[in-house]
Amino acid sequence: MIIGITGGIGSGKSLVAKELYSFENTVYYHADEEAKKLVNTSSSIKNKIIKIFGKESYLDGKLNRKFISELVFKDSVLLGKLNGIIHPEVKIHFKNFIKSQKINALILYENAILFETNSDLLCDIIISITAPKELRIKRVMLRDNVAKNQVQAIIKNQWSDGKRNLLSNYSIENIEKEETMLKIKYIYNILTKNQLYF
Repeated sequence: MIIGITGGIGSGKSLVAKELYSFENTVYYHADEEAKKLVNTSSSIKNKIIKIFGKESYLDGKLNRKFISELVFKDSVLLGKLNGIIHPEVKIHFKNFIKSQKINALILYENAILFETNSDLLCDIIISITAPKELRIKRVMLRDNVAKNQVQAIIKNQWSDGKRNLLSNYSIENIEKEETMLKIKYIYNILTKNQLYF
């Protein structure tokens, strides 16, 4: 079973994915982390990025994140082009990851833009993680040491919680950690047909 885990920046996707990963018979694929590796190791991705964004896109063979970030978060068209280069490659990489797993494993697939890349079509179950916008902004500012307007620009380019929730099987509002953990365990038990809920 493939469980897609998605949500806006600062919602707590990784918290939920890692908690689920602590249970038995689970494996974890983090699309953003894998994408970060692929942009530095895939010659196909490198060539396409350089063609659109120029030679400044890479420094010493590594993606120049600061340069790229400044361009794409001011321009949604460029962001779309960047995603159009990276995410098809990530999807192929994930499909190969699926093939390498046991048939009965719970495959946790964390992807911030699950629906935008049509990666939801690879999932059996989708869990959307939500949190109030101001809380999300505060979390990201603390986590990444960035300004409020930078976080707001990212949120502006992402789907709304409501839109994601309509297409999801489950939704977890992640405000208080203890309550979130109970919700995760509840969903896990439903998915594994374990009736001993708590």
